[in-house]
Amino acid sequence: MNPTELPNDPSAFPEQEASFALSGPAGKLEAMTDVAERAEARRGVAVICHPNPVQGGTMHNKVVTMVERSLRESGLDTVRFNFRGTGESAGSYDNGIGESDDLAAVVAWVRKVRPGDAVWLAGFSFGSYVTLRNAVALKADVLISIAPPAGRWSFEAIAIPTCPWLVVMGEEDEVVDPQTVFDWIDSLAQPPKLVRMPETGHFFHRRLMDLRGAIKHDVRDWLPPPRS
Repeated sequence: MNPTELPNDPSAFPEQEASFALSGPAGKLEAMTDVAERAEARRGVAVICHPNPVQGGTMHNKVVTMVERSLRESGLDTVRFNFRGTGESAGSYDNGIGESDDLAAVVAWVRKVRPGDAVWLAGFSFGSYVTLRNAVALKADVLISIAPPAGRWSFEAIAIPTCPWLVVMGEEDEVVDPQTVFDWIDSLAQPPKLVRMPETGHFFHRRLMDLRGAIKHDVRDWLPPPRS
């Protein structure tokens, strides 16, 4: 069903995989949620952001879907959404500024329907830039950055989070220069946990299962308490 045909802003987090529209600052935002297996469920929700829509990025990107799967298998419920102007989301691309407002609207909905839950932010490429630049303001409990585009976007003025933070970077990324990312991380007073994946390009071709394993392994100590 087209998300625009569904009610806006569900008053509760759906109990199974669902697609719907959320109210965003530029109009409706196309969103999808899914839930962890009951036996594994934790008191947390992960909001996951997609790569640059100008290059075709959407919430259905294969890296985004693998990040979603990894976190759901770790016990978190998940939210993916399309930034403004992507898919069924209203508005137009805004160089990370309006997209930051979109993210804030989704996080506000999560906190409304899941008060008391930990809120994790995760993003791939441009999505990792958007989540990073808003992690402090949105009081993220955990941040996960996949191929953060240091050198392609200005990171200098971003407030660096103090929450647990994981960065996964392919050593043969052909879109984001890996050494620029490593140098940026080395410059930080409070650097993230870094996973360097050898023989891995930007889109993790043939390495998606390795990405899944890395995420699940490296977030284990940060997981919130069981939901039950």
